Amino acid sequence: MSGEIVSGEIVPRESYVPAVPDSGDNLPAIPDSNLGFLSLGAAVALLASRALLLKEKVWSLQRLFQRNADKASNMSEMCDAAEVDPQFTALIMEGSNALREVAEASGDLVNAADTMQMDAQGFNDAHQGEYGGIYEVTQTMGVRQPKPGFNEVK
Repeated sequence: MSGEIVSGEIVPRESYVPAVPDSGDNLPAIPDSNLGFLSLGAAVALLASRALLLKEKVWSLQRLFQRNADKASNMSEMCDAAEVDPQFTALIMEGSNALREVAEASGDLVNAADTMQMDAQGFNDAHQGEYGGIYEVTQTMGVRQPKPGFNEVK
C-alpha cells in the first residue's frame, strides 16, 4: 500500500498523488518520413508501455473513488444514527453512490487501455516476426539500403 492515502478523510483529486508518477511525455508519434524498422518498432513499443501506464493510473484512481465512496457511505450512516436532517444524509449517500458509479465505469477505460496494450504488443511481435530477419540480414550485408518506401508499389 505504499504511496496510497490511508487517512480517514475523503481526499480531493488535487491533493491525490498517484502511485505511478507521471512522466510528462506525450504519446509517441510515428513520423511520416521515418517508417524504418527500428523507429516503427520503438514507437509501437512506446505506445504499448503508455497503455500499460494508463491502465495502472486508472486502477489507482478507481481505488481512490471506491475508498472515498466507502467513507461517504459510512459518514451517511453515522449521520443517520445521529439523526441529522435526512436531506443532508441523503445528499451524502447520493455522493457516495456517484463515486461508486464512477469507479465502476472507469473499468471500461481500463479494458480499453488493456486492449490497446495487447494489440500494440501483438503488432510489435508480428512486425518483429515479419521484418526482423530481413532487417538483420540487410544490416550484415554491408551495403547501404534504400530509404523505407523506396520499393513501395504504387
